[in-house]
Amino acid sequence: MIPLTSFSGKKVALFGLGGSGMATVRALIAGGADVTVWDDAEPRVEAAVEAGFTAEDLREADWSGFEALVLAPGVPLTDPAPHWTVDRARDAGIEVIGDVELFCRERRKICPEAPLIAITGTNGKSTTTALIAHLLRTLGFDTQMGGNIGTPILELEPPTPARHYVIECSSYQIDLAPSLDPTIGVHLNLSPDHLDRHGTMENYAAIKERLIAGSKIAVVGVDDRMSAEIADRQDLARMPVRRISGEMELPDGVFAKGSALIEANDGAQVKVADLGGIDSLRGQHNGQNAAAAFASLSALCIEGERIAEAFRSFPGLHHRMELVARSGRVLFVNDSKATNADAAARALDSFERIYWIAGGKPKAGGIAPLDEYFGKIAKAYLIGEAAKDFAKTLKGKVDTKISRTLAKAVAQAAADASADGASEVAVLLSPACASFDQFPNFELRGEAFSKAVLELDMVRKSREVA
Repeated sequence: MIPLTSFSGKKVALFGLGGSGMATVRALIAGGADVTVWDDAEPRVEAAVEAGFTAEDLREADWSGFEALVLAPGVPLTDPAPHWTVDRARDAGIEVIGDVELFCRERRKICPEAPLIAITGTNGKSTTTALIAHLLRTLGFDTQMGGNIGTPILELEPPTPARHYVIECSSYQIDLAPSLDPTIGVHLNLSPDHLDRHGTMENYAAIKERLIAGSKIAVVGVDDRMSAEIADRQDLARMPVRRISGEMELPDGVFAKGSALIEANDGAQVKVADLGGIDSLRGQHNGQNAAAAFASLSALCIEGERIAEAFRSFPGLHHRMELVARSGRVLFVNDSKATNADAAARALDSFERIYWIAGGKPKAGGIAPLDEYFGKIAKAYLIGEAAKDFAKTLKGKVDTKISRTLAKAVAQAAADASADGASEVAVLLSPACASFDQFPNFELRGEAFSKAVLELDMVRKSREVA
């Protein structure tokens, strides 16, 4: 835990008592703050009281004594409308901040030299965060990973000069962190997502850009127009920026070309790593992720040869193109974290013959943007609320079966894939949807897929379980 001594003696209101909210309360109290908590969900309030925290309905509270409102990242700050606590805070003239902002203030107070690598982007940020943390740990650095991935940021160990922080930041967290100032800020890409919370793509992009604007060194993906414009603005502001790409050659920066990772300086190109044969870094999108990781560690003055060797032991991210099992020519791949079409495209691009399991709670745009990959799909097995709409999109283009449930889809896809004569086929769960119609979260959806796969006779009889 990181005691938040920067709020010692101050009175704070906190709303949102999920995992990160409870961690934040503990860190504030450990640092000497007086914290009043609340949540719209009564069971969460009861759990907080049982933990010994002071709970009070903030609708009835006297806000004149509060120094700040600490808001959980899942609570609306602006769109579709500010949460009622935000209105109360603004009426009282106090700031509204989140746990990442609290971490940044504490780091500046007690150990500003502690390296902080902050990663954002619509897709790939979890894999890139895990990859950077893996590389640092493999190379012997004291490394803490958290934020929007895994451990809440304030449950990490306190800053020291040699302790490296690798933090995934969602747009919600950045929006609540006005003084975010990473040593290295990584922005990967932009595509429509969370627009119900940010209103427009322009607002969404502006929030993501704040992470870059506050960094000492920026690493920016330039494979989409809006992200390339972010890099250009960094140049205009005369701030250090390192461009990365998974799709194109760059005159300056780090880019993937086939399985090779290339570093370019003033047009001169040097191969710095070979990603061939690393299943966890398969696909063009992982070329961008690896480029981001290489550029970030290079900015810390770590030798390229050491980075290249450490890539080879990366196990991959749970639920993101995770190889669950292999039975002869058939791969079973859990990509449950692909909750929108753009994320699913990355997996579809990585295999040549696919038995695709898709569906769930649909998002705006559906799967129409994936049209260019339909030729790779031998058959689609559709589940959840989106099944009928997805079937209409695929009609006449992809052989389709409405399986309805994940368990049925796995069994049907496995049977069809085993009869396929191609040299390699993939049974791929890459839903392009949220999980909330059938599962509480994508993690449990991914675990259900893995369980169903491992129960298949063809997998149980195989020794090639991943």
